[in-house]
Amino acid sequence: MGNNPKNQDGVEQEPIVGEIPDDPLTGHAYDGIQEFDNPLPGWWKWMFIGSILFAFPYAAFYHGGGEGRTATERYDKALAENIRLQFAEIGELKMDRATVVKFLNEPNWLRVGKSVFKTNCVSCHGAEGGGLVGPNLTDEAYKNVKDIGDILHVLENGAAGGAMPAWKTRLSPNELVLAASYVASLRGTEVADGKPAEGRVIPPWPEAPPEEETSDEEANTDDETDDAASTGPKKAST
Repeated sequence: MGNNPKNQDGVEQEPIVGEIPDDPLTGHAYDGIQEFDNPLPGWWKWMFIGSILFAFPYAAFYHGGGEGRTATERYDKALAENIRLQFAEIGELKMDRATVVKFLNEPNWLRVGKSVFKTNCVSCHGAEGGGLVGPNLTDEAYKNVKDIGDILHVLENGAAGGAMPAWKTRLSPNELVLAASYVASLRGTEVADGKPAEGRVIPPWPEAPPEEETSDEEANTDDETDDAASTGPKKAST
């Protein structure tokens, strides 16, 4: 024990285990522990230098003003392509009150309307519809809407002397209809930080139309048609 090294307070330390490297000391010491000047490995230094050099062409390519290169523009393009693929499933929607009511009650398509809203409307109405420059869409009062069909009209043609822009030249009919349905779905959600109510309270939205039921006779006819299609045409007997 008497030959063990001592710290700066003269207290004997545990014996050193292993080989002491030949690296120079930094001159820092704490509680008798001295710090070796171990250099960073070469591969780490070159990666660091390479990342700095890579940053210049990266910034020039993605932030140099080239059209369609920024992350936002590429996201908007991908979103638009995805929406077009989804719209192929439903075709071109009729821009009327009944269609807005129909898709108000279809959650899968409301998510598409939400995407349209998040891309184009949050700067005025907030991410949750609570209102910023534009009015709160989550309460029961409305400034330019007396019926659910008016939401589509406002989206198409704008309102308040241009404060609400007309979107009919910027969005497709399907986007307008689904965005109108999504805006209608925000009613009554009452976000915590929403603007005070503006306008007047209007009657509630209409109920969803009942789903069409297929009669037993029609179902039997469909079954017979399916059976005929599955067996295929029969050859005439000779």
